[in-house]
Amino acid sequence: MSIAFSETEERLELRRQVAKLASRYGRTYFVEKARSGRKTTELWLEIAKNGYLGINIPEEYGGGGGGIGDVAAVCEELAAQGCPLLLMVVSPAICGTVISRYGTEAQKQRWLPGICDGTGTMAFAITEPDAGTNTHNITTTARRDPQPDGGSAWVLRGQKIWISGVDEATHVLVVARTEDARTGRLKPCLFVVPTDAEGFESTAIPMEVVSPENQFQVFIDDVRLPADALVGDEDGGLVQLFAGLNPERIMAAAFSTGLARFALEKATAYAKERVVFSTPIGAHQAIAHPLAQSHIEIELARLMTQRAAALYDAGDEVAAGEAANMAKYAAAEAACDVVDRAVQTHGGNGVSQEYGMAGLLVATRVGRIAPVSREMILNFVSTHSLGLPKSY
Repeated sequence: MSIAFSETEERLELRRQVAKLASRYGRTYFVEKARSGRKTTELWLEIAKNGYLGINIPEEYGGGGGGIGDVAAVCEELAAQGCPLLLMVVSPAICGTVISRYGTEAQKQRWLPGICDGTGTMAFAITEPDAGTNTHNITTTARRDPQPDGGSAWVLRGQKIWISGVDEATHVLVVARTEDARTGRLKPCLFVVPTDAEGFESTAIPMEVVSPENQFQVFIDDVRLPADALVGDEDGGLVQLFAGLNPERIMAAAFSTGLARFALEKATAYAKERVVFSTPIGAHQAIAHPLAQSHIEIELARLMTQRAAALYDAGDEVAAGEAANMAKYAAAEAACDVVDRAVQTHGGNGVSQEYGMAGLLVATRVGRIAPVSREMILNFVSTHSLGLPKSY
């Protein structure tokens, strides 16, 4: 399959417009909201008003009709202006993609317009305390509950952890498991659960990351759902699940490269302005070379992210999966490295709140862990790309 390695002028203009919008808010706005416990609702709704939030969702449901590459570009440009919105990864990219692909017409009409205009933000719940990366060990279950009229409802029970933005979401797309009537084995299924449903509770997890978006542990105690809460085919299994996970990796890569660009821009500007011994510190190779190296690493990660998005939008699921994992790995490494170099470039100022570099150390470090650890990506590449024996 032939995939272009340059973005269209339309995509580049999208980047310019998102960057222009986000620059009116900037890092100061983002950090002030986070430290005061408030939300970035104004920015979220303005992104939606301009058509950027649901740009990957079909036009007939209020979206822009674009692909994952478009919404990844929006995510990256927001982060590059110091406003990394994690819910961009979750609501339009994961939930929007899954419902667009596998939802019924009624479900699309019900859920997608709210995802696009920002009024129906949807969270995504897959990770569990005892399952971690091993999604085959998920214990959240969904059982059928026959009704007097001959129909059936669903009853969900289980726990989830590290669920982003539950306090900002009206609904959560929950990964549960149902029993196969033929084999008795449990299979993954997806359900839309209202956050105000009886039996659905959440507890915020105290975090060191400076972000307005919170993480939660979720408790699902016999939550009753109508039959149409099931998204897609009950027997669709992992195919439906991975329709959301590949976009998740692409978006995570865009999130990391955006933060990396922000840190590099700040470090480069400081290296030009900071004068020691009558010379700008950027003239010294000890400063210049690490920053140049980061620029190379960031651009390589961006290129792989664009490739992954192009493959996904072209429908090449296998190649997109490999590229998405590689992009996520490369972007997280580049972001961690450049932020460390940016702090070092700033010297003592690098750990001050005034310059805002140190807070990025934790924010970018998360990219090596979530949504999938770099070790699991290396497992994937060693097994699927290199054909080496599986170690687990």
